[in-house]
Amino acid sequence: MAKKAYPLRINEEILTAMQRWSDDELRSLNAQIEYVLRDALRKSGRSKPPQIEAIIDPLDKPE
Repeated sequence: MAKKAYPLRINEEILTAMQRWSDDELRSLNAQIEYVLRDALRKSGRSKPPQIEAIIDPLDKPE
């Protein structure tokens, strides 16, 4: 998935709270904002579930 830069104007109190939260979770502020947005999209049903690809063992031969 490609990342795209986006300038964000945000209330200073919200930014400070997000920074504290990201510090608690050992994430960067950017990663925390993306995590919160992704979680909100998932909970609202506005995002697709992540694609999970099967792991195929090249040494496993069909019977």
